[in-house]
Amino acid sequence: MAKPHHLPPSAACLTASLRDLGYSIEAAVADLIDNSISADATEIQILCDLSREKPVLVIADNGKGMVEQEVIAAMRHGSTDPRKKRGAKDLGRFGLGLKTASFSQCRRLTIMSSKEGVRSAVEWNLTQIEDYDDWFVSILDAEEIAKLPYCELISEDGTIVVWRDLDRLFEDEFESRRHEIVSAKLAAVERHLSLVFHRFLSGEVKGHKRITIKINGHSITPFDPFCRKNPATQILPDETVWVGDQAVNIQPYILPHHSRLTAAEYDFYQDRSDFISNQGAYVYRNGRLMAWGDWFRLVPKGEATKLARVQIDFSNSLDEAWTIDIKKSRARPPHAVRERLRQIIAKITARSINVHRGRGQKLFLEAQAPIWERFASHSGIRFAVNMEHPLIQSLSGNLNAENLSSLQVLLDSISASLPVEMIYSDYSTHPREVAQTGLDEPEILERLKKLQHALYGSGPYNSVEFMKIVRSTRLFDGHLEAAEKYISEVFE
Repeated sequence: MAKPHHLPPSAACLTASLRDLGYSIEAAVADLIDNSISADATEIQILCDLSREKPVLVIADNGKGMVEQEVIAAMRHGSTDPRKKRGAKDLGRFGLGLKTASFSQCRRLTIMSSKEGVRSAVEWNLTQIEDYDDWFVSILDAEEIAKLPYCELISEDGTIVVWRDLDRLFEDEFESRRHEIVSAKLAAVERHLSLVFHRFLSGEVKGHKRITIKINGHSITPFDPFCRKNPATQILPDETVWVGDQAVNIQPYILPHHSRLTAAEYDFYQDRSDFISNQGAYVYRNGRLMAWGDWFRLVPKGEATKLARVQIDFSNSLDEAWTIDIKKSRARPPHAVRERLRQIIAKITARSINVHRGRGQKLFLEAQAPIWERFASHSGIRFAVNMEHPLIQSLSGNLNAENLSSLQVLLDSISASLPVEMIYSDYSTHPREVAQTGLDEPEILERLKKLQHALYGSGPYNSVEFMKIVRSTRLFDGHLEAAEKYISEVFE
C-alpha cells in the first residue's frame, strides 16, 4: 500500500521559477493596483525614485489598511482559495498576484500597512530565501518601518508596497541609459493603466468610488477604447447571455470613421490603441479590463472589422468558466458567450464596413460628376476614371479621333494600374497621413485658372457649376474656401 511522503517544494527554486511567469512591468503594477481597489482605495500613487543610492518603486494607497496578521496573510503564497466565493469588489483570485508580480521585477518586497494609525510591515527577501531555502519572512519593527521609503505617505489608514533590488528594471544598462529605459517603461505603465482601469478612473464602476492614479505626481487620464464621448460612435443594442445563473453582458460599439475624430482624438487613439490590432472583444471582470484586442478565433482581424469593439462584462463568480490566468491577461469565453458573440460579430462587421463604404459613397455623391467611378458586379469590384466628367468631356471635344483614342488608352491604363494594395496598406494604418493635396495659395490660384481655362476657355461660365466641378476633382481639398473666394471674385 502506498504511503504518503511529505515533499514540499524548494523555496529557493520555486521563487526563482515564479519570477518568470511572463509579467511585464505594466501588468505587474496593475496586479498590485487590483489590491488597492479591492481595499476601497480612492487615491493610488506610483513613485519610482532613481535618485536614491538604491532605487525604489513604491505603490501607495489610502485604502482601509491591514493589521499585522492580515499583512502576514497577504504575503503568503496562495493566500486565498480560487475556488471560494469572494466579495463582489474583489479583483484577485489566486492569492499569488502580489508576490509573483513583485518578484518579476524586484528581489526585495516590503508591505507596510496602517490600520487606525497602527503600522505593521512584512518583507520578503529573495536573498534570504535562497540562503535558507525556506519560507521565512521578516516582520519589521517600528524603527525599521520608520526608515521605509515614502512611509510618510500613509497616516491613519492605507498601504504601501515597496520594491527594492530592482534587478530587472534597468536591463543591466549603465547609468547613462537607465533614466531613458525607466522613462519608457513608466510611459508604458501609464498607457496600460489608463486602459485597464479606465472605468474606475472615470467613476463608472458600480459600488466603487472614482479613483485617481498618479505616476510620480502625474495623474493618469482614462482611455475609453469605445470613444463613447464622440457623437459619431455607434452604440448597438446590448445583450445578456446567461452562464448558469450568472449574467454576462455584451455591448457592441462601432467607432467613428477617422474623419469624424478630432485631431486630438485621433492622435490619442492611434498612439494608444492601433485601430486594426486592437479591434475585438474587451473583457471586463468586475469593471477591470482583463483581455482585449481578440475575436477569439471567430473571425480574422482585418480592415472590415477594425472599427468594431465589443464590451463584455462578467463577475468574479465566473472566473473558472472564463479560465482567468494568474496574470489576468488571458480570458476565454464560455461556450454560450462564444456562440452568441459569433452571431454578433456578423452584424457589427457589416456596420463597420458601412462606416467606410458610407463615407466613400458620400464623397461620390457630393460631386456633380466624380472623377472616379466604382463598379460592382458578379466578377468583382473595380474603379475607373469617369469618362463623363466635365473636365474629360471638355478635353475630348478638342481632340481628333486619333488623339481621343490615345486619351482613352491613357485613362484606361491609369484605372487599371490604380495601386489598390499600396493605398489599402497606407490608408488602413495611417489614414490621416494619406493626403493627395499639399498646395500653397499661389499654386491653388494657378491651378484654378488652368481648370477654368480647360473647361471654358475664355468663354463665360456658371459659378455654381464650376464650384461643383472643383469639388469633384478633389484637387482643392482643404482649400475650398480659397477656391470659393477665387470664383466669387472672377464671377463678379
